[in-house]
Amino acid sequence: MEEHNLILTDIMKTGQNQLYEGYIRFNTLPDQKFDFTNEYYFLHNFEKKYDRKIALLDISHGLVGLKKNNEFIDETKKRLEKLQQDDFKIIIVLPWESYDNFIKGNFKIKEFEKEIKKNYLWHGQQSWFWFYMVIKNIKNNLSFDHSNKKYDFLYLNKQPRSHRVKLYKKLIENKVLNNSLYSFTDHENPVKLNANYELPWIDSEQRYPMYGFDQDIYEKPYNEAGCSIVSETNDNNTDVFMTEKIWKPIIAGQVFVVHGNYQYLKKLREIGFKTFESVFDESYDEIQDPSKRIDALAELIQKLKGSDWNKIYKQTEDIRKYNRKTFWTKSHLSDLINKELHRWFKFVDSSKISS
Repeated sequence: MEEHNLILTDIMKTGQNQLYEGYIRFNTLPDQKFDFTNEYYFLHNFEKKYDRKIALLDISHGLVGLKKNNEFIDETKKRLEKLQQDDFKIIIVLPWESYDNFIKGNFKIKEFEKEIKKNYLWHGQQSWFWFYMVIKNIKNNLSFDHSNKKYDFLYLNKQPRSHRVKLYKKLIENKVLNNSLYSFTDHENPVKLNANYELPWIDSEQRYPMYGFDQDIYEKPYNEAGCSIVSETNDNNTDVFMTEKIWKPIIAGQVFVVHGNYQYLKKLREIGFKTFESVFDESYDEIQDPSKRIDALAELIQKLKGSDWNKIYKQTEDIRKYNRKTFWTKSHLSDLINKELHRWFKFVDSSKISS
């Protein structure tokens, strides 16, 4: 039996409401129908009976920037109260960040702490950045050619998170990166990517922009570097958070190793992709201790330095083609989005019963 859902895609319309609607529309749930609005004041147009009414409260950078505006805070609280009186259930929206970043980061707003604690938090896992990279790059005419590898590694670091600093320093000390393309946005000693390989559409004389360009892809560094060292946002053991950093080499058909969460590669395989365990040692992925995982990863990178990249690319051709095809196949991503929406429904339905 078909269920009918009403989604208010952003209570205050300060976030990415159009993207959130696009994400939900990517579902392939046969028994679910959705009506959307991004305008709180248009809700009176949706008076028919719904099985679920869901309102998204975006607590990403837009709302955080407004948390000192008392008028905005008061209006948000008023809307939340009214929506819940009208049987809406609240989904807290932070898909751009991991749960770990939410706990440690700048996303706590004291006026909404109770709301955040009692409602479902949609934080970044594996599907959000996959979706975002699909819609951002689907119309781009990207061209990749791996026949002429000039460098060993492509290693891009932005925010100097502690786990990144540890691996970066180890690789620099061991002179592993002396034939590589790399950057490190250290506030004290920043290292810029070679200007010939930087995004041509940004000002290479300025500091790399904080927002807006991380998901852009320029083919040249992926074509000429043998292996991406994917420097992910977190290296904790709690939840696997996949950002654009993994999807770029997959889109490019490039070999990669990952400095990320415990069992990151295992999760990548679980959602349908292949890794390179048949070609080189990926046992670092099974090491729980972050420091020991860095040691094992550094040892692997040392061994890969100076590889016969033409040989490795022939060995990995089927894996890389498979991953690109999987990335661009809508049904694979839709399956993952379906699972996320089922988690929303479970929260909404259980809260209706408990109330």
